Amino acid sequence: MRLARIRLFILTVRNEGWRAALGKVRGFVAMRLRNEFLSALPAGERGRIEADHRYLHGVWRTLARQGAFHTATAPALLRKRRKIALVADMNLAQCRKYRVEQTAELWAARGVDLEAAHYADVIRAMEIMQGATHLMLYRLRAEPLTANLVYEARRLGLPVLYDLDDPLFSVPAYETYANMDRVEPALKAHFIAEAPLYAAAMNTADILSFSTPALIEHARTFSPRPAFLRRNFADAGTLAAGAAAIAARGEGDGLFRVAFASGSRGHEADFAVIAEELAGFLDADSRRRLTIIGHFDARHLPAALAGRVERHAFTDYPAYLKLLAQADCAVMPLADDLFSRCKSAARVIDAGAAGLPSVVGTAGDMSAVVRDGETGLVAAPGGWRNALEALATPGTAREMGRRARAEMESRWAVSAGDHILAPELLDWVEG
Repeated sequence: MRLARIRLFILTVRNEGWRAALGKVRGFVAMRLRNEFLSALPAGERGRIEADHRYLHGVWRTLARQGAFHTATAPALLRKRRKIALVADMNLAQCRKYRVEQTAELWAARGVDLEAAHYADVIRAMEIMQGATHLMLYRLRAEPLTANLVYEARRLGLPVLYDLDDPLFSVPAYETYANMDRVEPALKAHFIAEAPLYAAAMNTADILSFSTPALIEHARTFSPRPAFLRRNFADAGTLAAGAAAIAARGEGDGLFRVAFASGSRGHEADFAVIAEELAGFLDADSRRRLTIIGHFDARHLPAALAGRVERHAFTDYPAYLKLLAQADCAVMPLADDLFSRCKSAARVIDAGAAGLPSVVGTAGDMSAVVRDGETGLVAAPGGWRNALEALATPGTAREMGRRARAEMESRWAVSAGDHILAPELLDWVEG
């Protein structure tokens, strides 16, 4: 309970009320217990989260007095190598996996070193920059700490990239996002208030990277910085966990299961897109079931689905893939709004790794990862029931799931292919 946190708690009570403040305290404690607020990728190298953004101010003043403030060449370049310092918000498990750990794996495959730090671990963040040639910032807002990170990068002569996988910078995206209508108004107001801070942080960088083409296009209305694609992919850990999930499949019980995964609150709005068609599909055969994994308010389930739903709580990633693998296919509807059009195909990757075909809509980037009719099905509005009926034909879902898994191992495994990593990003680091 440092003084800064006490002040933050009081400010939250004043602005959002006791209930919201206590909820944030519970969330913070839970993250600390899960080690999600700690810094480094390897467990044995986690840094301290104690210093504030003024950590380097004394050093800067001394260097300025001695006429040695700016470095002539990044230290790593003197040793003729490339090294990325990645400072990130790692509090969300999926974000950490897809945009921090995958980034490390991607560049390691290119022979480029990468060290990561949680943004609140100022000591480690500043330390890893000292031996770097490039700075990457992920999911950070404009605040004194972010400004100090960029300031130190400019002192060291490091080019700066800002990475993001959601339109956190966009008031229009949040205001029209269907999922936001399913959460408390105070939470929606909080996200909208934060949006300009993410836009400001983006605009301190030299270049930007985003997880989908639609997100790139939307970001161009908020930033003149060059923006490039870095899609999510099936990393080695995902493929290994998926293989274990497939191996753990039982013989089956004769039921056909449709999986719907929800990693965060508000996805009842996405489910509503297919609720009526899904209910009709399940009602047509008593051997059909809906498997819901993760967060879902049961009050939003149609009455027609009563008795046909199997619920599983939010869990860790390997257990989540094992639950997926017990189903026959996965459905991934999205409400067609500005925010959802920017979404990545992470859930398609999860399903493919677990040997499942995906049924997706046309919103978001998921249809770019599904080969329609080969590794899954792309359903137009009103076409979800027909897609599910096609998969329910004996043997179809399992064969399509086998091809989906093979596609993850080949096209969507770690690589520097243009469909995953823009050539301009390669040039930014290696050029």
